Amino acid sequence: MQIREYSGEEFEDVAGKIWVPMIARTGPDFSGLSAVHELSKTLTLSRSHFRAPASLVRTGQMAAKTSADDVMVFCVYMAGRGRVRQHDRLVELAVGTGILIEARRPYVRVSETETRCMNLRFCRDLLPLRTAEITEVCARSMNPAAPAMRLLCGYLGRLFEMADELTVAQRLDAGRAAIDLLAMTLRDVTPTVPGGDGPEGVLLDMMQTHVREHLAEPHLRVEELARRHYLSVRHVYTLFERIGTTPAAYLREQRLVAARAMLSDPRNSRLGTTDIAAAVGFLDRRTLERAFRQQYGMSPGDWRREHCHSGSASATFGQGMPHL
Repeated sequence: MQIREYSGEEFEDVAGKIWVPMIARTGPDFSGLSAVHELSKTLTLSRSHFRAPASLVRTGQMAAKTSADDVMVFCVYMAGRGRVRQHDRLVELAVGTGILIEARRPYVRVSETETRCMNLRFCRDLLPLRTAEITEVCARSMNPAAPAMRLLCGYLGRLFEMADELTVAQRLDAGRAAIDLLAMTLRDVTPTVPGGDGPEGVLLDMMQTHVREHLAEPHLRVEELARRHYLSVRHVYTLFERIGTTPAAYLREQRLVAARAMLSDPRNSRLGTTDIAAAVGFLDRRTLERAFRQQYGMSPGDWRREHCHSGSASATFGQGMPHL
C-alpha cells in the first residue's frame, strides 16, 4: 500500500497519478491523504480523505487525450457531501452513494465538505458491459440501500483491509471479482439501455447506427431521421433522452469523432480541413473548426500535428467542459 499526503498545491499532481489528470481547485486550508493498493497494472483501489472542500475538473481537451486503455473510476462516498456532473447529468453525492465516471468524457467533481471516499480505478475493457451500457450508467446515482450496492461496498472495504496480505495473483483475482460485482450493481442502475431488449431500445439503436452510417449527408436532421424511421419528431427526441442527449447533439458528436479519426490517420495526411469537413457532413471548413475547437479545446490542425504522427486512427470521445 502506498500512502500520499498532500497540500492543495500538490493535489493536481496526485489526482493525475492516482485517478486521471484533472485540474484541481482548493482553498488555502485544504489537505489530503490517500492510501492506494495496486491490484494490477490497470486496477487500483484507494481511500482518500479531503480535509476541506475541493473540486476536480476534467476538460474536453484532457478527455480527448485519453489513451486506448480508457480509464473508469467508481467512487463511493464514505463521509461528506458532494456532486458530480458528466453527460449533462448532475448527481448529488451523500454517504453510501456510488457513481461511475469515464475518463473519455469531461466531468466536474465537487466535494462540498470534508470528505472520505473509496475509488476503484480500472481499464474500461475489464468491465463486462457493452460500450452503450457503460455510457448509459455513467454519472447516475447508485442507491446505497440496494443489495448489490451493499455487497459491492462491503467487498471493496474488506479487500482494502486485506490487500497487503494477498499474493500478486490473489490481488489480481480479487480485483477482477470486484469488477464483476460492479457490473452486477450497474445492471440495476437503469432497467433499459440503448440496444437492449424492447422496441424502444431497438429503435434507438437503429437510429444511432443510421446516423453513424450517413454522417456525410450535410442535411441530415432530426426531421429526416424521424421520417426514415416512421416516427414523430417528438418520439425521436424522447428516445435520445434515454442516453442523456438530443438527436442534433448526438449527430454533431459523431461527426466530430469521425473528423478526429480522419485527422489522426496518416493515410489522410493529404486531405485538407475542407475535405474532411465535407466527408463527415459539415457544411464548410469554418463550421468544423468552430465545433472542433469548442469540443476538444484545439483546432483540427493542432489535433493533426499532435496525433497524426502516431499512426493511430482510433478516436476517443470528448465534449466541451461542463458547468455545475
